This record gives sequence, structure tokens and C-alpha cells, in this order.
Amino acid sequence: MGEASARTGTEPAPTPFSMARWCVGDPAARRPDHVALLVAHGVDRDGHLDADRWTYAQVDTAVRACAARLTGFGLQRGDRVLLRTGNRAAFPIAFFGAMSAGLVAVPVSDQLTADEAAFVLADSGAAAVVHDPALPLAVPEQVPVLPADAVDGALPTHDDLPDHVATDPDEPAFLTYTSGTTGRPKGVLHAHRSAWGRRPMHRGWYGLGPQDVVLHAGALSWTYTLGVGLTDPWALGATAVVYDGPRDRLVWPRLIAAAGATLFAAVPGVYRHLLRECGPAVWTSLPTLRHGLVAGEALPPAVLEAWTDATGRSLYEAFGMSEISTFVSAGPETPVRPGSPGRPQPGRRVAVLDAEALEQGREVELPQGSVGRLAVDRTDPGLMLGYWQRPQESAEALRGNWFVSGDLAAFDDDGYLHHHGRADDVMTAMGYRVAPAEVEQALADVPGLAEVAVAAVPIGDDGVSLITAFVVPQAPGSLDPGTVLEHARARLAPYKQPREVVLVEALPRTGNGKIRRRALVADRQTGDRSSG
Repeated sequence: MGEASARTGTEPAPTPFSMARWCVGDPAARRPDHVALLVAHGVDRDGHLDADRWTYAQVDTAVRACAARLTGFGLQRGDRVLLRTGNRAAFPIAFFGAMSAGLVAVPVSDQLTADEAAFVLADSGAAAVVHDPALPLAVPEQVPVLPADAVDGALPTHDDLPDHVATDPDEPAFLTYTSGTTGRPKGVLHAHRSAWGRRPMHRGWYGLGPQDVVLHAGALSWTYTLGVGLTDPWALGATAVVYDGPRDRLVWPRLIAAAGATLFAAVPGVYRHLLRECGPAVWTSLPTLRHGLVAGEALPPAVLEAWTDATGRSLYEAFGMSEISTFVSAGPETPVRPGSPGRPQPGRRVAVLDAEALEQGREVELPQGSVGRLAVDRTDPGLMLGYWQRPQESAEALRGNWFVSGDLAAFDDDGYLHHHGRADDVMTAMGYRVAPAEVEQALADVPGLAEVAVAAVPIGDDGVSLITAFVVPQAPGSLDPGTVLEHARARLAPYKQPREVVLVEALPRTGNGKIRRRALVADRQTGDRSSG
């Protein structure tokens, strides 16, 4: 695996190191009048962009003003600040504003239900909330709220705002939540050095520079978007484009053209839909676009081929996770290999470890061609600090010299990664990780339901899977599949909701009582069970 096999990793971040200064303050000093943030509301029929533009000087002022407002609540260094604002300027300003003050930003998706968001608020112990009142959230009386309109409203006219706090590289900076193997999302705590640790992506995946204009199709609260669509462009002084207009699955080519985007990032499903719905003329009308970026789930070779044929441009895939973002990719300097997301980025130390040896407490690297647990050197500066208030899960993931993922993989003779699924039951839906147990718990009290198991069932051969609920009724005719779907809509974010309900007489189990999800999937694919 070349330099990725050497025990060097990437060099440590300098001390002090502030993520806010690195991504906002320093670029503002270098190029204050360059557009840092373009908040796009839409594109008219003539192709004109309706957007708000923020220069680096304006973003820096707004970030430091937000930091002052948060510390004015009496917050102490290390306190958590929940961000529930959706895609708007307030989100990145509050995200970096919290870090500028030495606080910890806690972004939450605007797709979460009120109960799901309340869980994150309670679990994180957030001491303040930046909130768009259009998004439901019950905030305890003792927790101060900073309205989103006050964050992205008029800029302060005074110039005595506090500077970005000088933080240690290992000091907590932000806390994101992701599904694990248990029934509740778990917090992934990242340090300020995580922004420094992303530097191998700049060349190893994007070919990113300060002249670029980056458009990401995801929500800012998602770690994929936060990193690729915001943190990395700002670290290099480039322009980030955020869309806050009406939901429109075909808006992206129009935005690329109107904003002059040079890089576009999305999950495979977005590319698949655009290629199916947009004619050839669309792709020839994007002169500024250099190439596309894709991550979140595996890129089907058919989608890669269709994109290349339609656009004449490259599509560079990457593989990563919430705990470290991407660390394997193709890119301008790493040729694309269909069926593989690429090779370890320069400076990364990535290995495949023997799963059986890990169970015995030993770390044994496997040779190329062997399937095992995918692992990353735990000295990588992009790696998380650990799981929030879950020491046992942190210890299981951080073993000896490694962060050991739940992914099974192998490297071929040329150092390209090939993914072989998960060692656990965690599913991927629209690029998000979803724990079956979380969905099952949300459905457990559906009237007439005796048991439920959830799994992702592949459909066709283009990489699409449907989250499917396999349910056992308490009695024949006692359960309407539509009731199950309605129950899910009330309890779960859209990306977690089952798309299909299958009625079964019993759930297959192992000898020790564990549900055999793979058997359910196999039976469903062969049509051996009736669907509701």
C-alpha cells in the first residue's frame, strides 16, 4: 500500500490549533473580500441565481459575534451548544462560532423528529441551543436559546469582538450523532485537530484549491457535508455553496451552472436520479464543473459509467465514516477503479486486521487479498476523540495502535480497497448509518405487532437497498402494514423509516436466540415471503 503502509500517518497539528481560526480567521486575513459562503435560494428561468453572498471578512465577524453571544449566556469552555437550524447561513456561523469560543458544537439534522432531537439535546447535555423555531424542539427553561435569525441577521457594527480562543489541538470541537449497533444514536466527539487531519483529502480526493467553488447536495448537519461542503473549502479559502430553497431533486445542475461550481458532491442516489432524469443537453451546459465527488455508500459501477458517458468528466469516490471522515479515495492523482472507492490517501496508515485475532486481544495485519476488519492508525489527527460518554464502545473501537471499524474489507495487489459489508447489522440509507435496533424500538409498540426485525434489502443490481420491516402479527389479520409505516413516520427521521413492511409468521433465529437478519434478506430476495 505504499506510503500508507509506513507507520507515519499525518503529522500532528501545531499547538495551539483552533478549527475556527484555521477555517475562518486565517482565510479572512488572507483574502477578506473573497466570497466564502454563497447561500442559494434558487435559480430563475433565465438561469440567474438568487443568493446571499458572504465574504470571509463578513463570516469572520459573524462567527466572532456569535461566539460573544454564546459566552454572554455564561457558558464555560467545553460546554455543548446544540444547533438546530437547517440549511442557512446561521448553521456554519454558529458551528464555528461555538468553536471560536472554546465551546463544542452539536449539529442535529432538520429531518429529526422532535423526540429524536430532544434525545440528542439531553444526551449531549447541551448548555445552550441555536434554534430555528420552524423546527420542533422542546428546550428546557433553564437552557438559553439563541434564535437563528439573530445569528445570520445584521452584522455587528462595532469592532471590539473577541478573537478566536486559542485551543489545544486535542480539545473537543464538535459532537455529531450517528447510529450504532444499539437502539439509540451515539455521539462521536471530534477535536479541533480534525480539520488539520482532513488535509490528505485536499489532493488525495478533491484536487481542491482556493479558486474552487464547492456545491454539496447534502444537509449541513451531516458530517459528509460539514467536511466536504464547508470545512475543507474554508480551510483553503475557497467558496462553499449552500442551498436553502424548495425541495427539488433536479435543482443541482441548475445550481452548478448558476453558481459556477467547480466541484459537486453527493451520494450515489443523487447521481443516479440526475442521470435518469436529465437529458444530454444538461451536462454540456456545465462549463465550470471539473469533476464530481461521491461518498456515503458504495458507488455502483453502472452509475460511474453512466456519469462518465454523459458528462465526459471523472467521478471520484471516497470511503469514510463519522469517526474519521474519508480516508480512502480515488482522485486526480489516483486512477478510478470501478468497484473500489480507491486507495488510502497519502499519509494515512490503513490496514485490514484479522477478526479472529481481534477477539483474542491481538492485532494481526492481514496480507493483500485477505478479508478482515478495516482499521486506521489511531494517531491519525482526523480520528475522533471517542464516543460521547460511552467508554466501553470507545474501548472496543480504539484498540492498541488502531481504530477498528465495523467494516469488512480487503486490499487488492494494487492497494485498492474492496468493501465486503459490515461485521455488524448497521445499515446504510441515503448515505446515513442506521441501526436496525433503533428502528425496531420505534416500532415495538405498534398495535397488533408481536415481533419486528429490520434489515436493508437490495433491489436490482444498481446499489439500491430498501429498509424493510419484517413483522410478526399477534394474530392473523391483527396488523395492517400501513399502520406500521404511519407509526414510523411519527417516530423516525425520513431516512430511518422502513419503505416496505413484510408480514412473516416467525423471525429466524440462531441457536442463542439472535435474529438472523441475513436470512430474512435472502428469503425476501427470493420471494419466499408475502409482502404487506
